[in-house]
Amino acid sequence: MQQISDRINRLRNYENLEEAARAVLKHLGELKRPYLTAVEEKLLSVIEKEYGIGE
Repeated sequence: MQQISDRINRLRNYENLEEAARAVLKHLGELKRPYLTAVEEKLLSVIEKEYGIGE
């Protein structure tokens, strides 16, 4: 769970993050489970790739 949180926080700190990406990150950050579904993982990965911020 900490790893997911770290990934989300790295992206949230990106200055030019678009609102759509912020909305996805907000949702992912509010999840109460310690894992992401396959779709959630893909969304997070796409955002990381788009902004050049990886694990």
